[in-house]
Amino acid sequence: MSSKWEQFRPTKSLWFWSCAGTAVLTMVVGFTVGGWVTGGTAASLSKNAHRDGRAQLAADVCVARFKDSAGFAADLVKLKAENSWSRDNFVADGGWVTLAGISDPVAGAAELCAQTLSDLKAPAAASTDNTVIPKG
Repeated sequence: MSSKWEQFRPTKSLWFWSCAGTAVLTMVVGFTVGGWVTGGTAASLSKNAHRDGRAQLAADVCVARFKDSAGFAADLVKLKAENSWSRDNFVADGGWVTLAGISDPVAGAAELCAQTLSDLKAPAAASTDNTVIPKG
């Protein structure tokens, strides 16, 4: 077997097709399971990540502003009374999702803010005798 391998002399066409097949196989494996993407896909992913990150930041600010508002408990009850598809309008109309220096709400932030706020529990009713109610 060893002597046959030593005597083997591949032709130029065999070398060419071996290299071409290896290049194609490398690309197929790279783009399917290797995680490679084209430039257009990378640009699209970057644009989506930028948009989603901006919306998440604005939603976090919205939640903080909503919690710090004077009528937090009443507004939370009103928000939860809204239909799930109109809660984002309630938040946007309340102005909690509009950031300083920007006239319009950030796209997608109202939905994220409303979803986060709808998952909150309503604060306990204020006690009239000034006793401390433990949380838990």
